[in-house]
Amino acid sequence: MRMELTDMGIVLPERIKAAVFDLDGTLIASSHVWSDIDEKFLAKRGIEVPEDYCRSIAVMNFREGADYTIARFGLDERPEDIVEEWFGMARYEYAHNIRMKDGAEDFLRLLKDRGVRTALATASSPLLYIPVLENNGVLDCFDCFASTEEVCRSKEHPDVYIYAAGKLGAAVKECAVFEDIPEGAESAASCGFYVCGCLDGEDKQAHERIRAAADVTFRSYSEWEFER
Repeated sequence: MRMELTDMGIVLPERIKAAVFDLDGTLIASSHVWSDIDEKFLAKRGIEVPEDYCRSIAVMNFREGADYTIARFGLDERPEDIVEEWFGMARYEYAHNIRMKDGAEDFLRLLKDRGVRTALATASSPLLYIPVLENNGVLDCFDCFASTEEVCRSKEHPDVYIYAAGKLGAAVKECAVFEDIPEGAESAASCGFYVCGCLDGEDKQAHERIRAAADVTFRSYSEWEFER
């Protein structure tokens, strides 16, 4: 793992001209919302949440997650109905209650002030990420948006990050990816992005994988330092 530090904290290498951010768990404190939704959704069907379920669907978009859930639990349901149910449970929380992680807004604005172009790369829907960014007053911080639905592959593949970098007009080697899931960190690292791993939650196994894949890891945006 290659880390670049000052006496004060972590800094981005000079070559970085653009940044691609994951949303859930990286910029916003939403992990509890999805674990609650998973628990309520499966409990309604008499199923306990398996230990690996939340982590497995975290890299998927809604349709992929619905297909996976139907196959895994043998549900006699339509994926579009499951997606609609998940959306109904999540919309209000994203529009009203979910907040940015500590220091994330300031960090985004510092990047913007320094001319670093910024994109969001997410498995979430614009019906969720636009309201949560608007409610937290940071929608204007992003130059563009990219979703796994647009590239038709999950974050186990680097397509969404490559797509976002292209929309920003940046080469992979000029672009940092901020991500909190190991699959995303690993796939972004595999094609040469500068990976900044956000250690969200307390999953030690996931953190070990992120540390192995990332160029630098952090828990709080207060760990980052900018030259004055």
